[in-house]
Amino acid sequence: MIEITGIDFDGEMTARAVGWRGEEPAPKIIVMAERGAPALGAGERAVARFTRREDGYEARIVRPLEGAPDRVVGIFRADKDGGRIEPTNRKVKTEFRVAKIDSKDARDGEIVVAEALPGRGLGLPQAKVLERIGHSDEPRAFSLIAIASHGIPTAFPEAALKIAEAAKPVALAGRTDLRAIPLVTIDGEDARDFDGAVWAEPDPEHDGGWHLMVAIADVAWYVREDSALDRAARERGNSAYFPDRVVPMLPEALSNELCSLKPEVERACLAVHLWIDGEGNLLRHRFVRGLMRSAARLTYDQVQAAIDGNPNDLTRPLLDPVLRPLYGAYRALDRARRHRGTLDLDLPERKVLLDAHGRIARIEPRPRHDSHKLIEEFMIAANVAAAETLEKLKFPCMYRVHDAPDPAKLEALRDFLQELNIPGLALAKGQVVRPRHFNQVLQRAAGTPQAPMINMLVLRSQAQAVYSPDNLGHFGLALRRYAHFTSPIRRYADLLVHRALIAGHRWADADPADWPRDDFAGIGEHISMTERRAAAAERGALDRYAAAFLADRVGAVFGARVNGVTRSGLFVTLDETGADGLVPISTLPGDFYVHDEKRHRLVGRRSGAVYTLGQTLAVKLAEADTVTGSLAFVPAEGERRDPRRNSRGGSQRKFRH
Repeated sequence: MIEITGIDFDGEMTARAVGWRGEEPAPKIIVMAERGAPALGAGERAVARFTRREDGYEARIVRPLEGAPDRVVGIFRADKDGGRIEPTNRKVKTEFRVAKIDSKDARDGEIVVAEALPGRGLGLPQAKVLERIGHSDEPRAFSLIAIASHGIPTAFPEAALKIAEAAKPVALAGRTDLRAIPLVTIDGEDARDFDGAVWAEPDPEHDGGWHLMVAIADVAWYVREDSALDRAARERGNSAYFPDRVVPMLPEALSNELCSLKPEVERACLAVHLWIDGEGNLLRHRFVRGLMRSAARLTYDQVQAAIDGNPNDLTRPLLDPVLRPLYGAYRALDRARRHRGTLDLDLPERKVLLDAHGRIARIEPRPRHDSHKLIEEFMIAANVAAAETLEKLKFPCMYRVHDAPDPAKLEALRDFLQELNIPGLALAKGQVVRPRHFNQVLQRAAGTPQAPMINMLVLRSQAQAVYSPDNLGHFGLALRRYAHFTSPIRRYADLLVHRALIAGHRWADADPADWPRDDFAGIGEHISMTERRAAAAERGALDRYAAAFLADRVGAVFGARVNGVTRSGLFVTLDETGADGLVPISTLPGDFYVHDEKRHRLVGRRSGAVYTLGQTLAVKLAEADTVTGSLAFVPAEGERRDPRRNSRGGSQRKFRH
């Protein structure tokens, strides 16, 4: 029996032997990626078949544990006796039989959530349909499958809805009046809630300095601790975002209304005044509980166009009094960011655009302007101020921590950079690694064919950011302390930080002696899990949308880059859409291929043909499975690669700080 431990530098799944009792360290186990094999996640267990290798074992999954899952999401296939369920999750290899009495009148092709029934005779395991979600042919099916497969709650308890619907706007009493300050929200075109607003002016007391303000919706006023609404928000942990919908952490009566900083409407907020010098260093800060009125709801594109000389009717009157000061403060914050050496990965994202019928129209790169970076820097400054304030008040803080890279992953990255034989790319051994060391690598690679691949590998070498009451610092942002404060509408961690600030400042009816009331460490583990859950569901939906988008192009040839080299084959990312898929090793041109682990490549023993990490190649789409979201490719006819002709690149993933 094995337990999945994570993904290694090559993108291969690693595992440990459960119950290892040998005196020697447990052997290294690589889980082979095979078509149709279950896609297990970290912490999941399986029965596996082993093959010995020089440095450990290869494992092939026989079945996930524990036996049949208690809950299964799949497509119902009707027949005269009831039907069967075709699971949408690749980790569930078996289908399930459903008796007519247990079918809940599900129709052929519907997405269902079912419960596996105890006991098993001959044939398929039995299941009972619990919920009918919708037909698999509907455009909304891809998100619904992902949501149901990951167990993300979608319905709020009636008691929570009643609290949200009964909420009323707040009065000024006991709050700081911020209504005369022209705070503005800047979000994406498709944003539905606006929980953060910004403003800046030159600081007359410091030449070149700035006075900033970040105002955030006062969600804690409406979501009281241990209420039905609070318990529902904690269970979800965060909102989840899909191309066609949002599964919000809070009911829409709050997330889209009273806690959304809509223009020209009075809203309750927690705001922080930030004073920085001309180099972006934080001089001092002060939090207030206020009442604000947003001057405008702006988009990233509108703001950037205005600064670039193309204002519209909305942004023209705001250009000099509001937008230019914001950019002045941003440039100072950006100087501070560069000085401290924040990890600066270039990881372009792609977005799925749907047509009026909810079907995928196209997949395109998501633009990233200075207006995006402006908001990011303002929010980071506010988050740092929140952590510093709670430490000063001696109140518990739910930190956002990002540990230093694992030494083994760092060593693998160092070895591969040396293999590239590009001067100056090797990280020195024996020194404490800092983000600036990675930035030196990235800067030297910028503009070269290797740049996308190196960005990808640097990302793979990083630890995963989590929530914790123990401050480990934030490696990627090069910050000693960091907390999430700026999105309490969509992240429970931010709501906890708001409550701590309210209690610490003794605002309203807060009683510092009551804070915190719950197990902070346990909550941190839970909301870290819900964040991973939402991210996995979002990826699952995008994979299914991509598979649907490409389904009618089976047999077509695409340009691709290799983003993973394993003993099972090549993982590739398509240039056109960013979709990922597998080229099984059995489909590579007739030869026996040896996995060169150190150089991250497959080498044909007879022909000498080479397939290596980051190289470009032409692939033909062999299979697009919209149910599981998986894509299978084969090399295009005549496709061969010589290592001297390789250009390297990488896949796109988001670095979540």
